Amino acid sequence: MRVEYRDRFSELEPLLSHVEKPSRYIDHEWGALSSPDAQHRVCLIYPDVYEVGLPNQGIAILYNVLNQQEGESCERSYVPWVDMADAMRAAGVPLLSLEGAAPVASFDIVGLHVPHEMAATNYLEALDLAGIPILAAERGEDDPIVIAGGPSVYNPEPIASFFDAMLIGEGEEHIVEVALEHRRLRDAGASRSEIVRALAKIPGTYVPSLYEVCHEGPCTRHGYTVPRAGEDVPSVVYKRVVRDFGATDPLSQSVVPFAQLVHDRLSIEILRGCARGCRFCQAGITYRPVRERTADQVVSAVTRGLARTGYDEVSLTSLSTTDHSCCSQILSRLNRRLDDTGISVSIPSQRLDSFGVDMALEVAGEKKGGLTFAPEAGSQRLRDIINKNVTEDDLERAARAAFEAGWRRMKLYFMMGLPGETDDDIVAIAQLAERVVEIAHEVVPKGQRGGISVSISVSVFIPKAQTPFQWCGQLDDAEVKRRQKLLVSSVTSRQVRVHYHDADTSLIEAALSRCGRDFVPVIVGAWKRGARFDAWTEQFDLGIWEQAAQEAGIDLREVSQETFGLEDRLPWEHVSPGVAPGFLQREWRRALEGKTTSDCTRTSCTGCGICPTLGAKNILVGERGE
Repeated sequence: MRVEYRDRFSELEPLLSHVEKPSRYIDHEWGALSSPDAQHRVCLIYPDVYEVGLPNQGIAILYNVLNQQEGESCERSYVPWVDMADAMRAAGVPLLSLEGAAPVASFDIVGLHVPHEMAATNYLEALDLAGIPILAAERGEDDPIVIAGGPSVYNPEPIASFFDAMLIGEGEEHIVEVALEHRRLRDAGASRSEIVRALAKIPGTYVPSLYEVCHEGPCTRHGYTVPRAGEDVPSVVYKRVVRDFGATDPLSQSVVPFAQLVHDRLSIEILRGCARGCRFCQAGITYRPVRERTADQVVSAVTRGLARTGYDEVSLTSLSTTDHSCCSQILSRLNRRLDDTGISVSIPSQRLDSFGVDMALEVAGEKKGGLTFAPEAGSQRLRDIINKNVTEDDLERAARAAFEAGWRRMKLYFMMGLPGETDDDIVAIAQLAERVVEIAHEVVPKGQRGGISVSISVSVFIPKAQTPFQWCGQLDDAEVKRRQKLLVSSVTSRQVRVHYHDADTSLIEAALSRCGRDFVPVIVGAWKRGARFDAWTEQFDLGIWEQAAQEAGIDLREVSQETFGLEDRLPWEHVSPGVAPGFLQREWRRALEGKTTSDCTRTSCTGCGICPTLGAKNILVGERGE
């Protein structure tokens, strides 16, 4: 029997005084949207706690566009922290939506955001709390249609069994089409199987139950996915792309939270896509082509957003904000408009050159905290392999300009375990950081040198689907730990601090990024043993994952460290961001030769194939410099 849509907050309320941060679970925030009398209901779930999920722009965009549709209502839900989840289970309270405090299982469609691999067990936690079977194959006619979408769907196979449909690519237009088609079919009395088959006809929609895993011919141990016999579905599901990005509303946020958020500010997406071509970067492929908003659009959106929300900080977001061809103009106009208001503007990252420092200066004003750059590798040889296209001279000029402009703290991001890396490259990270300290001592007045600090943050390379490095294995986790110790011992300056990511979590992330449907029992087994919130250091337990993998007959290290052959069919090749497989292979070969590839927004087409495949193109509102 279908779960009734009704307000059940009275059942949740007695639990609030017994849990950490009860404000995570209180509804009626300022600016919340939904329609109590709507004909069709969608609940979007971010697979983490409220303060992590609310700032997510993807959810905010879909929430707004769905609530603008006549007859549609969209509400939100987040995964309760472990204390509240346990209390809800003990009290028999299911997962509720935030706006209406209605059972998530009472909605027509439940959509889960897929932000990163380490959220896998939280999908199961959310579905189980909602009272929805965790496997799509076990759902009945009265259960909601469960969909997924987000930045990490480009190897959907490890989590495919949990979803009735997966939306590949950009969702503004896509999710509306899915919701309207579902409503039409529901009202016509269509069965669950008829509905999912119809959804598979909508471009960009992957319905896992209509596909099966094949092991014929050259392939990895995980096989590859093909349409089931007799099913009229595409062999490759291409991502959806918003071709006229400038026609969409830059202001996605409407909700003003009760609690302090992880990113507690107004966020405006000023461009989408990045063509710099870093070979390890999945987003650099999957968000192409590059599309910029005009300066007028951005400034207008900031003005409207501040009036709507009352924030005192604005973040101009994208994969590469300072690449925007009108970035300087936008910042100048905002600074003039916001002068004497106490409202600040921030940008999430700086280009590793003097222009990046100039832009940081535009937003910092008198408040010069820390400045962040991402050289990614310590040596020029390795930066060429990964196509970073920055030199040590670029870093030195940027560091000098920053210290001269008044900064005293700098953070440098690197990766460890990149293809072709040697011990010399690890030592080069320390040398580069100490060279930055030397530059600071050359520039900063003697009395201020005590405040100089250079922080190194080193993550472990994760081979990602749809990148030139997708065939590479991850570095052995014991070797990661050895290189981490080498880095620490190579740093001699007291003004250089080293932080590195845990090798254990990187092992699981790599396994999840490379495997196929054979990994479903591992995820289920880990969750049943208590794994949840695996992206939180205090919650992650490698032993749980190892037990689940052993029970499923899978060696986590073999999965994460195996090198795939270029001729192998891959577990994720049935979904595509539009990139030509030949382009990725060519980029892999250029990496082996240490050859770089240019940014197509600054030179000419580099042949990735995405624009002609998707019928889209780069849209710049000005000229980008070299």
